[in-house]
Amino acid sequence: MILLIGGTSETAPLAAGLAAAGYDLLVSTATAAPLAIEAHPRISRRAGRLDEEGMVALGKKTGIRAIVDAAHPYAVSAHAAAYSAARRLGIPCLVFRRPEALPPESGPPFDDPHANGAAPVLDKSRPVSPAENPAGTGADRAEAAGSPVHFAADHAEAAEMAFAMGRPVLLTTGSRNLAPYAKAARRTGVPLAVRVLDASESLAACREAGIPEERVIAGRGPFSMEENLAAIRRFGIGVIVTKESGRAGGLDAKLAAARMENCAVVVIRRPEIPAGGPAFERPTALIAALQALVPPGSAEGSTRRQSAT
Repeated sequence: MILLIGGTSETAPLAAGLAAAGYDLLVSTATAAPLAIEAHPRISRRAGRLDEEGMVALGKKTGIRAIVDAAHPYAVSAHAAAYSAARRLGIPCLVFRRPEALPPESGPPFDDPHANGAAPVLDKSRPVSPAENPAGTGADRAEAAGSPVHFAADHAEAAEMAFAMGRPVLLTTGSRNLAPYAKAARRTGVPLAVRVLDASESLAACREAGIPEERVIAGRGPFSMEENLAAIRRFGIGVIVTKESGRAGGLDAKLAAARMENCAVVVIRRPEIPAGGPAFERPTALIAALQALVPPGSAEGSTRRQSAT
């Protein structure tokens, strides 16, 4: 049995690929949100957050032979728990790492802006005023002074930067870190709209943060460029706050919509991933590595698997 820690849109293709390769697997996700996984006799699923102790207990109970960590890039605690649990169980931990869309310290989100038919998404002709890049924030810039993309290290910095621009803000980072943005909106009087999962806990978090219901968009991403445009136009947005969710997470669609509407974009950098097993950006590469470490159908696996922990 392989334990697949889900959290990205790649969870479904990873599960399908592992099952096709001959593995029985348990897909674990923090919530019971639907996954695009077809019924398969080798795939089972559980929902609910797992900490390190929970993973160890589950591993002993079900005979887990390897952990595949495909948690969200920003789920630092989940990454750390998966690695530590695998070490304690003496099994491999392989990490799926969603590729970033924005290379560090650069402006354009893609090496080739026309790749896959995508149009360039940064408006280099639009200057950014000093108010849109306040001094002392400590944020890296995407490129030269004319770029509308700004980087922040965390939510506190992103909120400070976004609301200093004095333009309506659309927050697209989920419901877990609403407080600094709601506080900045009240302090500055700058309108705030948020987009969160269409889940009861997400809507409750918005109410708790004091965000009016009419300023909340509930849905499940990734969202298309057209959906992003609709949100921007609905609320007259001038600044979008987002995570570096990669192409698969819809970052390119947000950037394209921002370019069309001349919005600035504040991107929260990915946190450092804790020490872990070998990392892969392609599901096929990860599955091939797992096959070498723990062949499908083998018993306890060889000593080769220890090197992955």
